[in-house]
Amino acid sequence: MKPFEPKRPYQEIGLILRNELSDGQYKVGDRLPPERDIAERLDVSRTVVREAIIMLELDNLVEVKKGSGVYILNIPSASNLHDNQVSDEAGPFEMLQARQLLESNIAEFAATQVTPSDIVKMRAALELERSELSCGITGYSGDEEFHMSIAAATQNSVLVDMLKQSWDRREQSPMWKKLHSRISTQDYRDEWLDDHARILAAMQRKDPIAAKSAMWQHLENVKQRLIELSDIDDPNFDGYLFSSNPVVIMGGE
Repeated sequence: MKPFEPKRPYQEIGLILRNELSDGQYKVGDRLPPERDIAERLDVSRTVVREAIIMLELDNLVEVKKGSGVYILNIPSASNLHDNQVSDEAGPFEMLQARQLLESNIAEFAATQVTPSDIVKMRAALELERSELSCGITGYSGDEEFHMSIAAATQNSVLVDMLKQSWDRREQSPMWKKLHSRISTQDYRDEWLDDHARILAAMQRKDPIAAKSAMWQHLENVKQRLIELSDIDDPNFDGYLFSSNPVVIMGGE
């Protein structure tokens, strides 16, 4: 059978860790080094390491104990190192990075095209989101509706389709679900609701620069909050995250 060939950064790191398990560097019950140490040793970001660990979780090789670390469940043999359940799947933080690039530009363009009826739909989505949070509903229908209403405001069906595909991919992702399984609170969604209100305000003003900046910062907040809430090494998270390219807005404030 053809050996597994990594296509994504987290898969390269995951394969290195699998090889280390197979080579006898660890035994069942051992704890892996902290994410930070792995990231520094392999010269990658912690997001890549976290995605690699999710890959190993889905392969039933490790168990994550929040606030304690990552423990070895099974040792892969050299003959099955090509097996990988998520060989074609983007990692959750890679997905968020793509959304950040796509949606910040969608928001910028939408602010120049938005109509009063589009604003009404955005407000309705925001109210649905508030209702879901107040009722303790864990779904994201209001969240998705808000983002999709911004894409619809571009009046460009291709952009709408691109964003819809991004959401569908997230919903179908075992890696995304595994990441969220580590998060035990919904409080962070109140922060995202505030972000949405700022995006809506920029849309109402038809301010493309503010809309782009607000959307970029919203998805940056999402990314960093998910990293913090899913942290597995230290319950007193110290804010060491990952390098993130800032948005550059020509003619901005």
